[in-house]
Amino acid sequence: MDLTLLYRGPLASCDFDCPYCPFAKRRDSPDRLRADRAALERFTGWVAEQRGDRLRVLFTPWGEGLVRSWYRRALVELSRLPHVERVAIQTNLSCRTDWLAEADRDTVALWCTYHPGQTPYDRFLGKCRDLAGRGVRFSVGVVGLPAHREEARRLRAELPPHVYLWVNAAEGHAYTDAEAGAWAEIDPLFPYSRHPHRSGGLPCRTGESVVSVDGGGTVRRCHFVRAELGNLYDGSYRAALRPRACPLAVCDCHIGYVHLETLPLYDVFAGGVLERIPAGFPAVSRTPGA
Repeated sequence: MDLTLLYRGPLASCDFDCPYCPFAKRRDSPDRLRADRAALERFTGWVAEQRGDRLRVLFTPWGEGLVRSWYRRALVELSRLPHVERVAIQTNLSCRTDWLAEADRDTVALWCTYHPGQTPYDRFLGKCRDLAGRGVRFSVGVVGLPAHREEARRLRAELPPHVYLWVNAAEGHAYTDAEAGAWAEIDPLFPYSRHPHRSGGLPCRTGESVVSVDGGGTVRRCHFVRAELGNLYDGSYRAALRPRACPLAVCDCHIGYVHLETLPLYDVFAGGVLERIPAGFPAVSRTPGA
């Protein structure tokens, strides 16, 4: 079996206070943290046992995972498994980075988001440069709010040239053509994020070669469709894997629409779909058609 798994456990706590995030500065109870750790260890144990499969894993926690030792350990352990082609995580990069010395850097990758006002710019940039010096695969991004644009430009100018900087359209924000053009100067692929993508009735890889898994092992086609396909740990999900159309009218999140078969993003991000690194970057010139 060839499968991509998007894992999201109970963790919901974060050390940042971003005004656009509903989980800002949320604290998990000790019981919830223990439950999250146990769920993650169960998941990584399952992955380790699937030696006959080809797997890719993206951790998409609501909170910040890498400040927790069990997420760092999971990335190191999974990166060293021969049947795991990629293991990546979304992170605000507030954690230390020395633990990556233990990971297989051909397999591990980070999807890093810079949140202006939440962490000093120089600290974030320094960690990015440290990652680059360690040979770690990573992308960097920002939310495309007007107040973030100048810092995003500065970050693009000061990041190592081989590091892709993406821009996510801010939820609920309508961009004029001039505004969108300014963001596209920073991220040539911003046009893909500017508008939600029509998805209803269109073919999508989720539910066939891509699935979402929660802390209890419940498998869904993606994070945004609540219908259950079965459970990871009893194997019941396997019979439900098949090509299927998206049941939602639109898809407005990159971790969802990147899997739409009507978009060319598997070619655009070939080899870097999970960590959001375009193929051949920095020579990125492909944009959506009219």
